[in-house]
Amino acid sequence: MIRVLLVDDQALIRAGFRALLDAEEDIEVVAEAADGRQAVELAARHVPDVALVDIKMPVLDGIQATRRIAAHPGLAGVHVVILTNYGLDEYVLEALRAGASGFLVKDTEPAELIQAIRVVARGDALLSPSVTRRLITDIASRPERLPAGDHKSLAGLTDREREVLALVAEGLSNDEIAARLFLSPLTSKTHVSRIMTKLNARDRAQLVVIAYESGLVTPGRRDAR
Repeated sequence: MIRVLLVDDQALIRAGFRALLDAEEDIEVVAEAADGRQAVELAARHVPDVALVDIKMPVLDGIQATRRIAAHPGLAGVHVVILTNYGLDEYVLEALRAGASGFLVKDTEPAELIQAIRVVARGDALLSPSVTRRLITDIASRPERLPAGDHKSLAGLTDREREVLALVAEGLSNDEIAARLFLSPLTSKTHVSRIMTKLNARDRAQLVVIAYESGLVTPGRRDAR
């Protein structure tokens, strides 16, 4: 059973999401929060698998709430999905940096929302190749980069791990990476897990950000530096 926390300051939106999700046999809404601070408190109390968090929240906004959930030692298994009306914007990028596993626009089709929750719950980033390309373009257009020392651990990656990270940055799944590099899916998954451990990344969404902001991969190129 996938346990979900709903976080939105509008009761009607929460009610709509609850009705949709509770109709699924493998999904259960365990709590609802009307502001960011309450979201953090309820996440700690219920430890959901997925938290759907509106980015524009009172008291504590979605980014701050995400950051606190990601930093909580007891909530490492909570996958935050940011809900937004605005598509891919600076707030979403900041949320991914804070530890979010992905994002959804609020007018997402019901079937897509349900599938997204299942994808995130199993540990995959909610970043399709098209969304990843938009994220890459957004990162590339920004003059700032993370300080070089922020990802010194990139030096600890093997050549194969750098190849895998570059493909993760394209938005490829483990199976797609395995096919591209002629590996077994299990080997691909193992490489991704090791990279996440070495880079102290919560999930694939953060790996995408790290790959581009660190300069390992640049837009227009598909090969690791």
